[in-house]
Amino acid sequence: MTPVPPGHIGLLGIVRLGLVQTALGAVVVLTTSTLNRVMVVEFALPAMLPGALVAIHYAVQVLRPRWGYGSDTGGRVTPWIIGGMATLALSGAAAAAGTAMLGTSVIAGVAIAALAFLGIGVGVGAAGTSLLVLLAKRVHPDRRAVAATIVWVMMIVGFIVTAGGAGHLLDPFSPARLVTVATSVSAIAFVLSLAAVWGVEGDTRPAAQAAAPGRGEEARKVPFREALAQVWAEPEARRFAMFVLISMLAYSAQDLILEPFAGTVFGLTPGDSTKLSGLQHSGVLVGMVTVGIAGTGRFGRALASMRGWCIGGCIASAVALASLALGAFAGPGWPLHACVFMLGVTNGAYAVAAIGSMMGLASNGRENREGVRMGLWGAAQAISFGVGGFLGTLASDVARALLGSPVTAYATVFTLEAALFLVSAVLAARVHPGRIPESTVDTSQGEALYAPAEAGRS
Repeated sequence: MTPVPPGHIGLLGIVRLGLVQTALGAVVVLTTSTLNRVMVVEFALPAMLPGALVAIHYAVQVLRPRWGYGSDTGGRVTPWIIGGMATLALSGAAAAAGTAMLGTSVIAGVAIAALAFLGIGVGVGAAGTSLLVLLAKRVHPDRRAVAATIVWVMMIVGFIVTAGGAGHLLDPFSPARLVTVATSVSAIAFVLSLAAVWGVEGDTRPAAQAAAPGRGEEARKVPFREALAQVWAEPEARRFAMFVLISMLAYSAQDLILEPFAGTVFGLTPGDSTKLSGLQHSGVLVGMVTVGIAGTGRFGRALASMRGWCIGGCIASAVALASLALGAFAGPGWPLHACVFMLGVTNGAYAVAAIGSMMGLASNGRENREGVRMGLWGAAQAISFGVGGFLGTLASDVARALLGSPVTAYATVFTLEAALFLVSAVLAARVHPGRIPESTVDTSQGEALYAPAEAGRS
């Protein structure tokens, strides 16, 4: 096994930090899936209600750059992870309490749930952004691919364990049992996160800054709006933000139409379409693990980079979506399961490469702006996820109304998503990590002056 370089964490440290993602996923899946079902089925409320609550949780995450700025100015990210997870845990329990109250007072229940989902968005944004910043600072570049794989897979593990365990504990259902289970999950998640980050961060300052404590303090004193302007003025940060926005929109837009497509065009039963979705998620895990292994150590340096995997993953995802568009016209004889599995593999490869690229690019630019950069990209991702599912279903309905055929409508939507992935591949190709290591911004002029990569070396 390759020795861990000084100042970096090994696989055990990565797994420890991955437990934060597991805890985060545990609370999120309970609030966005289980509470969704309870509102619609047990309390017979419109599906628009949980949809609006989930939208609140995504909308508030546009503030991720501000939370990242907080960790930059404070010099440490661990307090932001702990504070974010505390907010998430309390909000998860409150969301369950608000949902339980819907049986007696809809107005009070909705009000409490709305505030709780606002807190869920704050907690997810603060903890998730700061966790990625800590990984970017503490994980050696050779291990970033495997780190991205580990933390993403561990989040999925949180989904699976919580969904399965809570499902058993909620039977027979009662509002009181729902609150008990949600509160217990939230408490366990917070304690697990606290144990995971305890003592991991250490001194994250560069060696030169540690030797000269005054260095970098001026950068931390810059107001948030100026700090955000400085990051936005960095071409690589701005291009990568656009890449994340477009690619994640394509990634999330097919979530809500895949199963209806399988039922309408291929005649699959609800049980069969659910199994198809499981097959897709299995493919996602295969793609993630593949990139994690291929991008590690000497093997990764020789054969691939995260940028290359981003480009390849986007192109392959476009091909997989195009195969589904063709399958819409071919009908039941088309190898639907193979296409869906391929879509999962390519999406998984792209997702891990994107997270790995975030880690690599976070320190690419002005010093003490890692949190703002990660927050900017996290906000772009949240926007895409918040509108992606809605736009996918809207595009399907509009296409069906205009074209008069569900087959043509689904094929059109899948083709549009494939086109978005191809655009994303072009955007990824324009991002060059390390090309511009530092920038200075004259905020009075609103423009950036970039030092050449070789400046100061002569």
